[in-house]
Amino acid sequence: MKPVRNTTILAMYSPDERRAVIACDGQATLDTTVIKKNTRKVYRLNDERVLVGFAGATADCLALLDKFEGKLKKYDGKLKRSAVELTKEWRTDRILRHLEAVMAVTSEEGVLMISGAGDVLEPDGGILGIGSGGAYALAAAKAFVSMGTLTVDEIARRSLEIAAEIDIYTNDQIVVEGISW
Repeated sequence: MKPVRNTTILAMYSPDERRAVIACDGQATLDTTVIKKNTRKVYRLNDERVLVGFAGATADCLALLDKFEGKLKKYDGKLKRSAVELTKEWRTDRILRHLEAVMAVTSEEGVLMISGAGDVLEPDGGILGIGSGGAYALAAAKAFVSMGTLTVDEIARRSLEIAAEIDIYTNDQIVVEGISW
């Protein structure tokens, strides 16, 4: 699977705050051209108890979003079980296996990264960055967490702002979506 460029998604889980967030930039690009500045890349599923952020081809992401929503319904909203079942189907289905995307998902169960390579990974510390600016946002978020003075929402926003200053495929039209339990 090719590395996914053209976006930045940061997912964070804070059991202390009883909150999870996904932050994203709004830029949509085609090759080296900015097509749109405020694209929606975070979705709420399972009665708004699950957040999903995508990096990859838009049509592929939306197809996977529908499949993941079906898995959440089938497995009573269980994040990890639904993720594993989606990945199994993604890897074995003749059509789905060609989809190029990476998903960051979060709920009160935690944060997961799901990919077409067969990965269902739970990141250390409950922080995940994907897309071309994901590593920059992840590094910034870890630094902010170590300071211990900001909320998870503030950390996500500031981390995306830093990624937008570094990564050419990330803009400063930042959206932070959160869920609490």
